[in-house]
Amino acid sequence: MFDNLTEKFDSVFKQLRGRGRLSEENIQQALREVRLALLEADVNFKVVKDFISAVRERAVGQDVLKSLTPGQQVVKIVRDELGLLMGGDEDNSLDLAARPPVAIMLCGLQGAGKTTTCGKLALKLRRDKRNPLLVPADVYRPAAIEQLKTLGRQLDIAVFDSRADMDPVDICRQAQQFADRQGYDTLILDTAGRLHVDDALMQELERICATVEPREILLVADAMTGQDAVNVATSFNERLALTGVILTKLDGDARGGAALSIRAVAGKPIKLVGLGEKLDALESFHPDRMAQRILGMGDVLSLIEKAEAAIDINDAASLEKQLREEGFTLVTFKEQLQAIKKMGSMESLLSMIPGAGKAMKQMKGMQPPDDEVKKIEAIINSMTLKERRDHRIINGSRRLRIANGSGTRVQDVNQLLKRFTEAQKMMKKMQKLGPKGLKGLMGGRGGMPF
Repeated sequence: MFDNLTEKFDSVFKQLRGRGRLSEENIQQALREVRLALLEADVNFKVVKDFISAVRERAVGQDVLKSLTPGQQVVKIVRDELGLLMGGDEDNSLDLAARPPVAIMLCGLQGAGKTTTCGKLALKLRRDKRNPLLVPADVYRPAAIEQLKTLGRQLDIAVFDSRADMDPVDICRQAQQFADRQGYDTLILDTAGRLHVDDALMQELERICATVEPREILLVADAMTGQDAVNVATSFNERLALTGVILTKLDGDARGGAALSIRAVAGKPIKLVGLGEKLDALESFHPDRMAQRILGMGDVLSLIEKAEAAIDINDAASLEKQLREEGFTLVTFKEQLQAIKKMGSMESLLSMIPGAGKAMKQMKGMQPPDDEVKKIEAIINSMTLKERRDHRIINGSRRLRIANGSGTRVQDVNQLLKRFTEAQKMMKKMQKLGPKGLKGLMGGRGGMPF
């Protein structure tokens, strides 16, 4: 989503880094370009004005002008102020510290992705050792109840058995009683939406709040709608006293204004963000990390957390043992690819590595990373176990058979084997360092080398 903004920031800061000393005029010119970039990204005008004012106040200080690296100092100030704009170091975690069952109410307009987000949130909470119950309380949209029940079956998460002829307030009350009897500690309420904010919708949501007293009232807002998402957040907050916002479709190609404006305008923290269509693509929102992503600095902490969540420690230990005993083979290579795939799309992972996003832009026209991984897997799957364990036996006729079996070309097989041979040489060098080298390669805490 922030690609255009990142590119423009990079262009501005490249000019600053190239100067040995900065004058006030240099900084003012840079801030004018930053201001234009933010406005083009659909960031609220008042938010941009306050942001530029805050950056200017710090950047024109003598500490920056006399610094040995003034350009880097300005970048740091912009990064810090972006983080503050999106919430700073405030606690954005869900407040679930209450007598169970704790109710979380999701509200918002139609099309924002409320129902799917309910499923994603339930999966996230279950991974955090909670026992959630999904509650379909949208009786107006055709098939909304069935959609949530389908998600529940898909995730193996319980769904309260509501019907379209029931009153939404009664559904939520009965679900709360059911959860209390059955031992569910968290209720996730999927409420009705409209195409626009109206009084009937708000009255219904107010009645649900009065009956269930949810601990969290979260607005599900579509990041693709830009400033409209900010206006919707303000309207809902006036009637419901929101506790936070979930921004969906943050992986889309919109300009990013909602993410940068919503906290400052609506005064409510962004607690979670949807970064894809998969049901595990819901993440906690960290303002400082998002600021680093916007400035092209990557997000290594989130990458580490993804690795720790996706990769089992026992599997990592088993792989380490396998590497010691058998060496690095196409068998272990494939296992590593599968482990990395659990962490999300290759594009999203690469965007968290400092500098990788820029490198991907420079390679425009080349095959997307995820397609490349699929092709590699297809080639390895077309090999016999003997060939995977010892790639040196793969001669010309075998390469032709593997290419035909995987739907690729012989050149693709040759390229994979060449890359693998280079990786194998690197692994052998690491193995010579002994257990310490291998442990470093495995990420020290059960991670995979990538």
